[in-house]
Amino acid sequence: MTKLDQYQIIAKFQKIFGNQVFVMEDVELFKIGRQNIVAKVDTLVQSTDIPSKMSLNEAARKSIVACVSDFAAKGARPQFAIISVNLPERISKRLVSQIAQGFKSASREFGVKILGGDTNEGKEIVFNVCMFGAGEKIVKRKGAKVGDLIFASGPFGITGVGLEILLRKIKTKDAFAKSAIKSVLRPVPRLEFGLKTKQYFSSSMDSSDGLSTTLNEMTKQSKCKFVIKNIPTKNEVYKFAKTHKSDLESLVFHTGEEYEIVFTAPKKYKTMITKIAQATKTPIMEIGSVLKGDGVYIKKNQKLKKLEDLGYHHFS
Repeated sequence: MTKLDQYQIIAKFQKIFGNQVFVMEDVELFKIGRQNIVAKVDTLVQSTDIPSKMSLNEAARKSIVACVSDFAAKGARPQFAIISVNLPERISKRLVSQIAQGFKSASREFGVKILGGDTNEGKEIVFNVCMFGAGEKIVKRKGAKVGDLIFASGPFGITGVGLEILLRKIKTKDAFAKSAIKSVLRPVPRLEFGLKTKQYFSSSMDSSDGLSTTLNEMTKQSKCKFVIKNIPTKNEVYKFAKTHKSDLESLVFHTGEEYEIVFTAPKKYKTMITKIAQATKTPIMEIGSVLKGDGVYIKKNQKLKKLEDLGYHHFS
């Protein structure tokens, strides 16, 4: 039997649904009467999405964060959510309380009201969150223009380091290691930054599947060439990669789990975007520029190296 990847599965669904032209997006925008509705659904599965050191409180929060981050990248405010939980037969009351508290604290943190949902019994824990909001329009993945600048709302590779520490059980107690682990267990979406800067973006996308996946998807939809001149990471990531014999490019570009916004914008808006970033305490980084052509390239020593899409893909 041929193994299908997530894009082939989505294409098969869309063909059967009769959608001849389907463009992938972070959220869906549709209209009920005169009101535009923004919606997003996301699933978190215990065996693939919950590291061993992550509590169920943190896991429940993360399932909310995943949707909030997509809203942030589109410049839309989430308002309501419906949640579905799949739980093993013999789960304890204590763990159920942890899950409920995780959802409750996240709903308060991001101003999202949980309306209700569904429960089911299964072999492992699964959280499914469907989130809604209202908005006139969203910032799409396509729209980058030649001459635009490319930005990221924060550094990459830190969660990659955190995941390596957790999965490889690396024993380290320095401050950077603690912050790297925290970035995995309690990710922070850039909601206020996305809401306040959306009018300046020409395109944007949530980066949680990995920076290489995000950049390749944006350049594909915008039909432009992205050249990365500044690798968006910290010196501590370089040091960790060297000390623990980890691949730096994989940590920064391919690991994922960073709930950052990757966006393009005309040069004339750089000053305004920077001011909003300072006001919202968002560590934005200018990482490259948009040129004629296609594909994503890293520029180093005046040479261009193609950046392949090696981020996280379901079913791969």
